[in-house]
Amino acid sequence: MDITERFLNYTKFDTQSAEDSESVPSTAKQLLFAEYLKKELEREGLEEVELDEKGYLYATLKSNVKGDIPTIGFISHYDTSPDCSGADIKPQIVRGYNGGDILLSEGIVMSPKKFPELSQHVGEDLIVTDGTTLLGADDKAGIAEIVQAMVYLQEHKDIKHGKIRIAFNPDEEIGMGAHHFDVEKFGCQWAYTMDGGDVGELEFENFNAASAKIHIKGVSVHPGYAKGKMINANVLATEFAKLLPENETPETTEGYQGFYHLIGMQGSVENATLSYIIRDHDRERFEDRKRFIESCVEKMNEKYGEGTVTAVVKDQYYNMKEKIDAQMHVIDLVLRAMQECGVAPKVKPIRGGTDGAQLSFKGLPCPNIFAGGINFHGPYEFVPIQSMEKAMQVIVKICEITADYND
Repeated sequence: MDITERFLNYTKFDTQSAEDSESVPSTAKQLLFAEYLKKELEREGLEEVELDEKGYLYATLKSNVKGDIPTIGFISHYDTSPDCSGADIKPQIVRGYNGGDILLSEGIVMSPKKFPELSQHVGEDLIVTDGTTLLGADDKAGIAEIVQAMVYLQEHKDIKHGKIRIAFNPDEEIGMGAHHFDVEKFGCQWAYTMDGGDVGELEFENFNAASAKIHIKGVSVHPGYAKGKMINANVLATEFAKLLPENETPETTEGYQGFYHLIGMQGSVENATLSYIIRDHDRERFEDRKRFIESCVEKMNEKYGEGTVTAVVKDQYYNMKEKIDAQMHVIDLVLRAMQECGVAPKVKPIRGGTDGAQLSFKGLPCPNIFAGGINFHGPYEFVPIQSMEKAMQVIVKICEITADYND
């Protein structure tokens, strides 16, 4: 089975996760795919294949050399985003893309004018959707690449490698992928998530992240007799929102710039709630942003009375760079592997999070490598077959280089 067939088989499974669920995994349908993967790994000859009750799948490719070689791992998630349907995906292959518009289905066109990323893949074979669902390359492409690499290593015994651990997990798209990941059981000195975008991407910096729930308590009075009595929680909510800097939102920032992002509002005269996410790459600025939220609460309460506005601020994850900086050999190995595979590295910060960030703070250094998919979480998602093949080659090369690694 080649990597294309493997990936297309994976897209047949609807593995969409759900943010409002309290179960693990968040949707039962994810387990159907996990069971399929378990059988596939066993069929492909991997050992110590184990699927736990929460949907975390682990397996081993044993070392074929003697000596004290680091055990390394490769990780991908199998859930797809709640942002777009992942059911009844109809992938199609555009062979030798010519650089023009792609007709996904009647009335639905993917154009390089709107998606200039297409122009970087002229002449390649693109797997696209029919324009009604996402594709699921995030992150089933990563899974296909890891499995294909393990198969390749077994078929090419001349390539020396140490013990390789692989793991596939649910619920990454809702920020829960690393929460039940058993780092001790995984047993690696370091690992890599195969969850990045276009060819060459390598990420070991991400946002520090927190959520903030702002609760506003109003006073409801008949509007005809409300003067001097009513406190309209909806109005106070808009006032609070205006206290935050207008030029520090997702739509006005890029690169290393952080932001406050208003992701939800609910309200009545008596009660209103604002839901924010807070992001910044720099830890000190991140802490400043959380303190600024609290200062805005204090300012509102000084004006309207103590207890009118309250905030619940919770940290979500931190910048993995704090943990990776002390172990840069983990990055150097990837850069060397990419070079030897003819891939130009594109090292950049993630304007988001990754399972690898949480895993790094659980004691498993875990930067993120490209999986090749583009336009994630929507019906214009696509992945070049050549990109998946390159990612697979990089995995194989990392395993080979690590066999010669001397700490």
